[in-house]
Amino acid sequence: MNAHGFVHKYGDNVDTDVIIPARYLNTASHEELASHCMEDIDSDFVKKVKKGDIIVAAKNFGCGSSREHAPIAIQASGVSCVIASTFARIFYRNAINIGLPILECDEAAEDIRAGDEVEVDFNTGVIKNLSSGKSYKAQPFPPFIQNIIAKGGLLNSIMK
Repeated sequence: MNAHGFVHKYGDNVDTDVIIPARYLNTASHEELASHCMEDIDSDFVKKVKKGDIIVAAKNFGCGSSREHAPIAIQASGVSCVIASTFARIFYRNAINIGLPILECDEAAEDIRAGDEVEVDFNTGVIKNLSSGKSYKAQPFPPFIQNIIAKGGLLNSIMK
């Protein structure tokens, strides 16, 4: 399982309220959530994001409330993975539960810049910045979590 795309870069403490503002939580539509993804921190995100793109952020990505709408909005917007120095624990688990691949790698989060072209191998944890030629090593998920993500989330993996 791999990801390949261009980077949207954010800093520390990107909370769930800027990932998907609470005023849009009255819908279950993934497409509607995606149309408002990141708008309070990056008003052009939905215009710029392309299928396969990657979010890179600093520390504590996904902090705030425990809403699963945040990783759903990110995934539905076309983002193939999120790389951060650290994730808020509830976001981390919600991302796995809905099948959004995430990796913690401090060095990659610091070095990678907005617009860089990045490739990720989830089986090995290798992150390649194709723009700079640098490679980074994140801890890959164990096979059972890779299976959850590959099947599109926890419920899908249980049903299959």
